[in-house]
Amino acid sequence: MAAPACNHVWVGTETGILKGINLVKKEAINYMEVSSLDRGQEVNVMCFGDSHESEVLVGSRDGVVKVFNSEKSKFTEFHECRGGEGAFKGLGVLDNAIITCVESGLMKVWREGASENLEVQVGPGVAKMRQCDVQRNKVGTGGKENDLKVWDLERAEEPIFRAKNLRNDWLDLRVPVWIRDLDFIPETDKIVTCTSYHQVRVYDPNTPQRRPVLEALFGEDPLTALSITPDGRSVVVGNSHGNMGVIDLRKGKLLCALKGSAGSVRSIQCHKSMPVVASCGLDRFMRLHSLNDKKLLHKVYLKSRLNCLLLTSHDKWEEEELTPLPTQDVKDEEDDEVWGNLETVMEKNSSEKQGGKRESALENTSANTPKKKKRKGV
Repeated sequence: MAAPACNHVWVGTETGILKGINLVKKEAINYMEVSSLDRGQEVNVMCFGDSHESEVLVGSRDGVVKVFNSEKSKFTEFHECRGGEGAFKGLGVLDNAIITCVESGLMKVWREGASENLEVQVGPGVAKMRQCDVQRNKVGTGGKENDLKVWDLERAEEPIFRAKNLRNDWLDLRVPVWIRDLDFIPETDKIVTCTSYHQVRVYDPNTPQRRPVLEALFGEDPLTALSITPDGRSVVVGNSHGNMGVIDLRKGKLLCALKGSAGSVRSIQCHKSMPVVASCGLDRFMRLHSLNDKKLLHKVYLKSRLNCLLLTSHDKWEEEELTPLPTQDVKDEEDDEVWGNLETVMEKNSSEKQGGKRESALENTSANTPKKKKRKGV
């Protein structure tokens, strides 16, 4: 299976397919045999395996982490990373070791050849584990009734930061906690989270305060994914109804909305240097928006429900400038063989046929209809 010259986006699907998308050539390729897939191979998490982004790690529902080599265009390694209960909620790489975290709260560091792997219990109901891009030994976790924790994997006995819930509301009732996604703000120690209660919160471990230093609300539906913009000043969030917005992290105000999504947003990723953001979800589309003018640059239909994506950090794409494009029905290898075997059938103009039938029908009607006799005047 030949790979494109460059895949700008990698997408993982509910059906277990890894797809590579080249936005300049407007094509997508499946890197899995569709006939051999089952429900256990659903892609839950993805990450790059090296700084050159030549390897893509794919975490499946069945507890297997597969390593895809983009230069060889095939899967080269398979690691069984089973432990705990539930699907993967986070995946990372640290010094050739694989970091996994499952829903039950078991986070493990898998080192090849090690007699014993590091295990950390981060609490039940985990919805997200994310590794810091700069300090690779630092990870954040959170979930349902499991507030934000930041861990240092070099000394993982206790979290280095443990968030504190907000004070009781005006009815003196406890505020529920349900973190759905989180990210580290570049060049700072701050962390941003989004919740099922449509809250966006910013935490600063450098302050004595363990409660959020900023909170903003977006919409009325559960927030499901977020990503920090390249300048670190705002965050892009998406919810379960397909709404996306950009929120200022300094004032907590909504800067703009990114329109176009029609289903729950499952994954969002901003480019590290270019002002673009990629998103995907249950409506089976991968979208690329411009953060400068809110325009939809690319919209690619991928047939399967999409769980996660990776956006390349390379900034020298084959085109210097992205221009808005109509909906692209990208080439998909699973269709090429089917369509290639179909014969082209030339048909006569259907409108002429219908017009002839109409005329003959009118002639027959006028010929067979008896004429009415004139009645004498009264």
